[in-house]
Amino acid sequence: MQLARKICTAVRDAGGRGFLVGGMVRDRLLQLPSKDLDLEVYGIEPEALKSLLQAFGQVRLIGQRFAVLHLHSAEGDAEISLPRTESKTGPGHKGFAVHANPHLTPREASRRRDFTVNAILEDPLTGEVLDPWNGRRDLEQGLLRHVSSAFAEDPLRVLRAARFVARFGWRLHPKTAALCRSLNLEELPKERVVQEWQKILLGAFPGQALLALEQCGALRFFPELAALRGVPQDPIWHPEGDVLQHTALCLQAAVACREQMEHPWLEMLAVLCHDLGKASNTEFQRGRWRSAGHDVAGEIPARHLLQRINQETDVVEPVVALVREHLRPSQLYSARERVGDAAIRRLATRVSIPALCRVAWADAAGRSQDLPNPWPPAAWLLKRAAALGVEKRPPQNLLRGRDLLELGWQPGPEMGRILKQAFELQLDGKIKNREDALAWLGQQVPG
Repeated sequence: MQLARKICTAVRDAGGRGFLVGGMVRDRLLQLPSKDLDLEVYGIEPEALKSLLQAFGQVRLIGQRFAVLHLHSAEGDAEISLPRTESKTGPGHKGFAVHANPHLTPREASRRRDFTVNAILEDPLTGEVLDPWNGRRDLEQGLLRHVSSAFAEDPLRVLRAARFVARFGWRLHPKTAALCRSLNLEELPKERVVQEWQKILLGAFPGQALLALEQCGALRFFPELAALRGVPQDPIWHPEGDVLQHTALCLQAAVACREQMEHPWLEMLAVLCHDLGKASNTEFQRGRWRSAGHDVAGEIPARHLLQRINQETDVVEPVVALVREHLRPSQLYSARERVGDAAIRRLATRVSIPALCRVAWADAAGRSQDLPNPWPPAAWLLKRAAALGVEKRPPQNLLRGRDLLELGWQPGPEMGRILKQAFELQLDGKIKNREDALAWLGQQVPG
């Protein structure tokens, strides 16, 4: 704030007026920390503003036609914008012509902002708050309401709405949701879609955000999720309703264990995708709704959805594995008296067991019912995995290629076959240590 006051003092002395704007004012009113310093300066022409700011540090243009300047100073960074108008020139969230106009009124300038809660201004010199669109009232009510019809010019605002729901747990004004339903998310570049989904799934209220996307009509652009709408579940096991509602509750439950997640984005994606297979594998059989094989059936739609909302290639296979295996903790626990060590070791080769337990726990917790803590299937599986040394990482083959080379084996498919055979024996518990492995290898005849 010290830098903001210094800049606004210089602006005042030059005949203008500076305001804190956007998320910084919103967060201050919510008594939340804000790391970004955003100012809007009225009454000063673009070149005069640039010259004024150069007294504080390095200044560079980051917006069109001097609409936004970035200041880097010894006291911190700031973005300083001029009041501006925008006119739609093309599709997407960048298809705008921007016109800086330092003589606009705060009401005229803030008309281009997305939500009323982001259209509040504060004078850091006097503490005066300007609220031309009743944003403080909406802030108190936890309501996301668009400022004007200009909202519909940028389809990214649909995902931003869900992001704010995920962060604050707010609700959407019905008219804003209706306006969102008219927007085409296909105009957006994939990287922006991914960025917003990351903020949605890593927010405090991801389940509410998923339902907000449904309310906005945005799930039609993510058909794998839209397919969950109306898919019935057995009311005894799932009193919460359809699969979309269940998925929202699972996402919300997963927040409770997110601090334990090694890769939160990956695991939250797995929770989002875990029941996608129910859309194709749900049938009414023998007096109840059943979803046999939905764990395996979920692989294909999970891959398709991940193509839409993820750009990290190393995330796809682990997420798909968690989707395929998400029922395994409960299944193994139900048969725990008959489950051998080999089953646990093999599971550890396919999936991270701690991550699997968290995803499975979120699945079980997403049912509008209290879940015991610790959850018995997860506690049992983690204990078994720890006893076998595979809780933290998958089992490693005790034999290496160089072991075979030292005994005269020639590189080729036969070496691969013998290493695979040794590893299978190791998983079965017939080879317990490296000495056993070398002794077994000594009995094999090089091909």
